[in-house]
Amino acid sequence: MIRKKHPSKPALSFFFFLSLKIFLDMGVAQNTTSTIPVNVGLVLDLDYLDANVSLSCINMALSDFYAAHGDYKTRLVLTTRDFKKDVVGAAAAALDLIKNVEVQAILGPTTSMQANFVIDLGEKAQVPIISFCATSPSLTSIRSSYFFRAIHNDSTQVNAISALVQAFGWREAVPIYIDNEYGEGIIPYLTDALQAVDARVPYRSVISSSATDDQIVKELYKLMTMQTRVFIVHMYRSLGTRLFTKAEEIGMMSEGYVWIMTDGLTADFLTSPNPSVIDTIQGVLGIKPYVPRTKELESFRVRWKRNFLQDNPNSIDADLNIYGLWAYDATTALAMAVEKAGTTNFGFQKANVSSNSSTDLATLGISLNGPHLLEAISNTSFKGLTGDYLFVDGQLPSPVFQIVNVNGNGGREIGFWTSTEGLVRKLNPRINKLRNSTSASGISTVIFPGDITSVPKGWETPTNGKKLKIGVPVKDGFSEFVAVTEDPSSNTTKVTGYCIDVFDAVVKALPYALPYEYIPFAKPDGKPAGTYNDLVYQVYSKNYDAVVGDITIVFNRSLYIDYTLPFTESGVSMIVPIADNNSKNAWVFMKPLTWDLWVSSFCFFVFIGFVVWFLEHRVNEDFRGSASDQAGTSFWFSFSTMVFAQRERVVSNLSRAVIIIWCFVVLILTQSYTASLTSLLTVQQLQPTVTDVHELIKNGKYVGYQKGSFVLEILLGLGFDNSKLLVYGSLEEWHDLFSKGSGNGGIAAAFDEVAYLKLFLSRYCSKYTMIDPTFKTGGFGFVKSLSNLGISISSMANKCIVSHVSFPFVTSGLP
Repeated sequence: MIRKKHPSKPALSFFFFLSLKIFLDMGVAQNTTSTIPVNVGLVLDLDYLDANVSLSCINMALSDFYAAHGDYKTRLVLTTRDFKKDVVGAAAAALDLIKNVEVQAILGPTTSMQANFVIDLGEKAQVPIISFCATSPSLTSIRSSYFFRAIHNDSTQVNAISALVQAFGWREAVPIYIDNEYGEGIIPYLTDALQAVDARVPYRSVISSSATDDQIVKELYKLMTMQTRVFIVHMYRSLGTRLFTKAEEIGMMSEGYVWIMTDGLTADFLTSPNPSVIDTIQGVLGIKPYVPRTKELESFRVRWKRNFLQDNPNSIDADLNIYGLWAYDATTALAMAVEKAGTTNFGFQKANVSSNSSTDLATLGISLNGPHLLEAISNTSFKGLTGDYLFVDGQLPSPVFQIVNVNGNGGREIGFWTSTEGLVRKLNPRINKLRNSTSASGISTVIFPGDITSVPKGWETPTNGKKLKIGVPVKDGFSEFVAVTEDPSSNTTKVTGYCIDVFDAVVKALPYALPYEYIPFAKPDGKPAGTYNDLVYQVYSKNYDAVVGDITIVFNRSLYIDYTLPFTESGVSMIVPIADNNSKNAWVFMKPLTWDLWVSSFCFFVFIGFVVWFLEHRVNEDFRGSASDQAGTSFWFSFSTMVFAQRERVVSNLSRAVIIIWCFVVLILTQSYTASLTSLLTVQQLQPTVTDVHELIKNGKYVGYQKGSFVLEILLGLGFDNSKLLVYGSLEEWHDLFSKGSGNGGIAAAFDEVAYLKLFLSRYCSKYTMIDPTFKTGGFGFVKSLSNLGISISSMANKCIVSHVSFPFVTSGLP
């Protein structure tokens, strides 16, 4: 019998593992052959270190993503184009990728200027453009649905910058920016944000990307001649390094100066610190998007450093920056979206063009998968290295900004800014109890340039700055408003008056220095050099920087100059003498009652005395006696009831009834007399001699106006004959013309501005009165050119600066 042999255990194990390996290899091969490559373009300028950092992060993003999602059917295949710093080259690279490679999406390019052209191509071909470097807000206005900004918009940081300016109480700031789309895009938003916190932008410093060192120094010296010492720098690292180096050389990185860097420059300088650059920008403030420290981020940082040094052994100082993190998350978002969009059709629909249209743009096809990929990217959200990642209308939401202060070997964190809490020291809801903090106490102590901790004022009087030339009118009268006096002993000119006091008070309250000097508008002999219109025109001719005085705001002058808001009551009115009604004579007490009423009242006193005597003398001993005693007692009783001082008693009820009625009549009579006499001695004395302008014209009365005043035009417009108009140059001349009267070479009325009328009434208030109508004017205002001297009385209104300056008539006793 033949014995059956069985396989040994080692043989069985060998066959088992061999079968398992074959099965796994078949599975992997089947899985590999089932993945679908998806072409994606990458447009970078690899001459820059940041671009190489981003490229390294993109490759790692794909490796990490597909290692974690091996079951996904799609695989992104990168096709890189290096456009060598050329804007046209970036557009050409994007066109080549879309037309020849038929990419489904493009990552890049690296600058806002380059992105502008590439976005148009993506919109036309329906290929999503995902940029992790283009930050200019102007790109948003293109309104391309196929453009995704995988980086924060520059406009999101302006509120953080303005919060710093507001917190430290700086009232002016000058932006210094590069003259391209990246630099100019943020300026409108920055200006609006600063104005919202009551900070002005008196000047904008624009520096060309190709500026030489001498041109940079020239611009910096120009800034030194200005008063503002707060500067906001927004440019690329290469130009920023040169700017700060030259600023340090000429002394602009010293005490009193404030420098604030936008997020791009802050990230560039502090990610891979260059010791020489860091030494130059000591004390500078900067903001940058806050990226939370997580275990995933720290692990990635270590892996990236190792991989990058393997590929770039000469870049020892390179460090992972924010652009690399955004590139990593953008690549992850695109890989997720491509998988969500499906694999239905990755082809392009060719354009129908005639044989004569052979240009690349005309023959550009349309991606069939573009709308699906667009929707998938818009709905993608995940937890990335930079935090929560999602697109809202093609943009990333506004981030939390970290505030840093450059000290020592790098940046020192001093606080944060959030849209809900403002400036805070720590991102801790339990600590940050105050909402929308606008105080510098919300952040840590700042060490400013010059190694000081005291907050700079933000302005200085420039040592080489010129004084503003302020013109003032010269005239003989009305010195209460403006008076110019010469001091022969010291050969100096002194300018005083209410208008001068107001201007001095306003300038003193400004948050910056404003050196100026008053220059009288006069001839060498001290006489006026012209009319007020001539004086105002000197500002337009740039002989004066401004004019201060009793200058009325009128429309025809505002065509070539500008005014501040008025600081006096506005309007032109008429003043006339008070009618003389001869009320101040010895018999004035008789005027309240007519003669008929006087006689009737006397007769009633006698009659009441007789009635009381008739009713009382039989029963009352007080009304008895001789005939003369009875008559005297009766009349005395009747008259004494006016003051309720009668001594005699009455016993008859009929007498009492008569007396009650009589007392009521006497009360009415005395009250009416008192009221009439009061009116006669007060109100009726203030009755004007003239109440209507047309009455003056009809009767041919002479009227007056101030010499050189624009009121002449108003009077001629009302219909007054020029021959009936007389001028006055002072309060005394004005009163003298009234005293003469219209028939004796004087005037019956005068027209002038309310401020002058009140001044006149403060001296002659008992003789004249101001009556309607009032013709509206602008009041007194300071004159400035249309482009300089930003002094606004309205900005001082809340501080009551003007109200603290005594008006001329206030101290003169005018009620």
